[in-house]
Amino acid sequence: MKKLSTIKFTPCGGGREIGANSYLLRLNGYDILLDCGVHPKKEGACSLPDLSLLRRPPDAVLVSHGHVDHCGALPELLKQFPSTVPFATQATVRIMDRMLHNSVAVMCAMAKERGIHEYPLYWHEDVEYVTENTNAVTPGEEFDVVPDCAVRACFHHAGHVLGSASVLLRMPGHTLLYTGDICAADQELMAGLEPLDGSVEIDTLVIECTYGANEEADKARLDEQIARFASAVSTVLDRGGCVLVPAFALGRTQEMLNIIARLQDFRMLPYVPVYASGLGRAIYEVYNRFPEYLHPKANLRPLNRFGRIGDVWEREVAFELLREPCIIVATSGMMIENTPSALIAEEMVRHKRHGIFFVGYLDPDTLGSKLLNAENGSHLSFTLDRPPVKVVLEDIAWFHFSAHAPRTALQDFIARTHPRNVIYVHGDPAAIDWMYEMTGNGCRKFTASVGQTIEIEA
Repeated sequence: MKKLSTIKFTPCGGGREIGANSYLLRLNGYDILLDCGVHPKKEGACSLPDLSLLRRPPDAVLVSHGHVDHCGALPELLKQFPSTVPFATQATVRIMDRMLHNSVAVMCAMAKERGIHEYPLYWHEDVEYVTENTNAVTPGEEFDVVPDCAVRACFHHAGHVLGSASVLLRMPGHTLLYTGDICAADQELMAGLEPLDGSVEIDTLVIECTYGANEEADKARLDEQIARFASAVSTVLDRGGCVLVPAFALGRTQEMLNIIARLQDFRMLPYVPVYASGLGRAIYEVYNRFPEYLHPKANLRPLNRFGRIGDVWEREVAFELLREPCIIVATSGMMIENTPSALIAEEMVRHKRHGIFFVGYLDPDTLGSKLLNAENGSHLSFTLDRPPVKVVLEDIAWFHFSAHAPRTALQDFIARTHPRNVIYVHGDPAAIDWMYEMTGNGCRKFTASVGQTIEIEA
């Protein structure tokens, strides 16, 4: 492969939004995708990246981690382009298997409940094709992205969730770093990102901007948030109520379960039963298989420490679950309608004794955000086939337990990396614009919406 003259970067999704993250790199006739996810706020084919932007089969797709907004469209991509070669860390391959099979089940349910004729977008056998054909790579080991094309890649620990990685691409005359989703600080189980060797010169940095517009995230300290959380949970349990913690199945569920267990072990929380929903438990098993990816001091509890919540689509299951004080960690983290957290909340909000505590990113358009900001006595719909419910519950709060770097950490990351070019992605317009204005002084800076191409001189 001759020395690059230009690099063309085109978002197929996720350019100035959070969702359907997928970025096309064109390098001297080779096409490489960075991630291929679905949009959590959209349905049917509209949730996919714009794959029509791919003029030819991509040579490879490099997957940063297993959240569906980064990998959920892989089965569709490989249905259309079976010659495309996926790469991910070993832990991410195992997580994708669980997440994507669950996506098929969810799409089948939505096709039945909501009549979305496009669902499922793919089937279990398509997921099996993805996991069987994805190259599992050890973090820190360099590998050929395309044979004999002189483009080499390396996954670097990103600190976000199990298996998450930033992608370093080396090509003739140019080095590019795609952060994926990053967390600079240690969490309960995950160690913060590993800085690159100082000798690595980055020509182009593609960086996430999730919390670019969130000033509060700059001030949050994990120990303070844990103390606030423990106090709030104890108050609810002491008055005989139950606590619901909506949490993302990958990452936040495993982190919160272990925080709760530690607080109980140190008598900072009452020793009541702790329950987890099915997909979160399945991912917990993967965490147990890859302890080498965790913080060296992580104390991963045995899975049998946490009970199963059961089939809460049957209302009597939720009734029974809420009879005695307990803590329930359930998907989805943003409380999308008809998910376990929404179905449990539908019963909880009718009573004052319970508590619902959000612990992660809440999109303003989601049910979780609406509930957090709802006035007492207002009505909300938690399911798609039952009438709205009057919200009597008052103890509803949000705690900052994020696996995304706050904007000050992103500023520091850019300053330490000192790239020639910065491309801002994975953020709503306000977040992207703040990052564009306030970071990367001395760099050439770029943003692009879906379908827009950035051309960078190598």
